[in-house]
Amino acid sequence: MRINQQKPFTGPWWKKPFSALFIAGATRFNSGVATLHIQPVQSLDAPELALYQTLRRPEEHERAGVLVATNAKVVKRLLASRFTVVSALLTPAWLEQLEPLLRARPEEEICVYVGEQKLLETITGYQLHQGALAVAKIPPQPDFETLLKNSPRPLLLAAVEGIASAENLGAVVRNCAAFGAHFLIVGETCGSPFQRRAVSGSMGTTFEQPLVQVDNLVEKLTALRARGVRCLAAHPRPGAKKLAAVDLRGDCCLVFGAEGPGLTAAVLAACDDRVEIPMPSHMNSLNVAVATGVFLYEATRQRGG
Repeated sequence: MRINQQKPFTGPWWKKPFSALFIAGATRFNSGVATLHIQPVQSLDAPELALYQTLRRPEEHERAGVLVATNAKVVKRLLASRFTVVSALLTPAWLEQLEPLLRARPEEEICVYVGEQKLLETITGYQLHQGALAVAKIPPQPDFETLLKNSPRPLLLAAVEGIASAENLGAVVRNCAAFGAHFLIVGETCGSPFQRRAVSGSMGTTFEQPLVQVDNLVEKLTALRARGVRCLAAHPRPGAKKLAAVDLRGDCCLVFGAEGPGLTAAVLAACDDRVEIPMPSHMNSLNVAVATGVFLYEATRQRGG
């Protein structure tokens, strides 16, 4: 068992030096064997465990440039991804299961904190994480133009506006991964796709699905249309075209808003057409996560998927 011997850090936890809390070398992903610094913990009060104690304060994670994976399936997907793993907090049983995956990571070293189940049960959301949590760095923001250039044709993109629910945003990411969207455009009025609940809602597909957060969604939709990409607003209003009647086989971007308020007038004006899912009932809308899945399925079906 190897334990780092370092002087105590007395400043705010989010300013803790990278050499102590974060692992350097985020960009490389080569096969290797990580050195695990396995540290038994009897208390969660240590500064280096603060990230695990602030699950209800996602803005602190954003400020620190990290995300927290909070269930075993998501942690496993994280360990199989290119995201840089900073640390893990596990019960002894989960350490036994996940140790091979941790040691196979490309980082030179990873801190693994091990606590008994009763200790980890005191962390918010235990029924979700079940004693397996991990912290990773949020990667650098990808370039919109580079994503566009490198995506195969015909393009299948998705864009979202005004999605405040982290769970819904995570489900949208999951749908994009399931149906092969080349990338997801997250508008400026959405929450972060790297919040804990969004990552959990995506079931870890956040680690593999290309996405880009933009400062001006209207500007990006306008740029797409200038390149011949049809921007189609999911907008169940009178005059909207029926989904099955719309040709989705060419370059297109499907644009979604939150249920209720829907898309803003500015975003609607930036789209080519309005499209709806026909519902032969008194219902006139679906949850955005469901609607995204239906639209992307139809696009995939038309393309022979």
